Amino acid sequence: MTALATAPETAAPAAGSRPRARRARRATALRSVSFWLAAVVVVLVLLAAVAPGLLAPQDPLEISLGESFDGPSAAHVFGTDQSGRDVFSRVVHGAGQSLAIGLGATAIGLVGAIALGLLGGLGGRLADASVTRVIEVLYAFPGILLALILIAVYGSSALTQMVAVGVATMPGYARMVRGQVLAVKGSLYVESARALGHSPARILTRTILPNAFRPLTVLVTLGVGQAIVWAAALGFLGMGVQPPTAEWGAMLNAGRTYIQQAWWMDFFPGITIVVFTLSLTVLGRHLQRAADSGASR
Repeated sequence: MTALATAPETAAPAAGSRPRARRARRATALRSVSFWLAAVVVVLVLLAAVAPGLLAPQDPLEISLGESFDGPSAAHVFGTDQSGRDVFSRVVHGAGQSLAIGLGATAIGLVGAIALGLLGGLGGRLADASVTRVIEVLYAFPGILLALILIAVYGSSALTQMVAVGVATMPGYARMVRGQVLAVKGSLYVESARALGHSPARILTRTILPNAFRPLTVLVTLGVGQAIVWAAALGFLGMGVQPPTAEWGAMLNAGRTYIQQAWWMDFFPGITIVVFTLSLTVLGRHLQRAADSGASR
């Protein structure tokens, strides 16, 4: 009687665990598919940035007024703009400009953030308080507003756009670097290194910096996508790269005037930005999960 009474209770968890296992396998398969799709998109954009002629042999600046506002067709997959220029060629050739701005802005933001974070984390109380105040002042301005102020002062160009977006993204990175440095500096393995008689320089380069900067490798992937979106927003407002240069944000700015007449002029550059930034986000999340699982082992 006791065995019969307890049998249903022991069988229930096993039956309930099977749907959970199926859901877990389904989620793993979905993550794998999304990762490879994102990787393909990123590789294609990198190829377009490095060798755009392989994907779009047409000149992105070639004007053909007789083909103005032609819709998507076999001859022009993404249609043409107001000057008869091939939108597909401009999207492909614009990848290099947009990616360069995104990478440059991320690099500028990281370099400034690392300098501020190290000064705040490794300096004394006065240095840490000063860095904290600087970060708070920068945080007081919305990122896009800070970028707009810098461009309004120094003018609109690719370099100004890059610096403006980099400075706007700096506070978030700086706060993270400072927190990581403070956490690592007070950890047991740093104390052990000091007890073993290691020099301050060796502790800094061999222990503190590698462990404090490890999360930044994941943030770089996410940061490039964010920088590209911000640069495209500035270009859409006419405060970035100026026409007729092929750049995704500038193409959005040029197409908004003709949105009812030629929807493809905004749609294809816009969907390219969305798909590429989502792909970078998927890759970044995958790297973050891999780093977290590696750290937990």
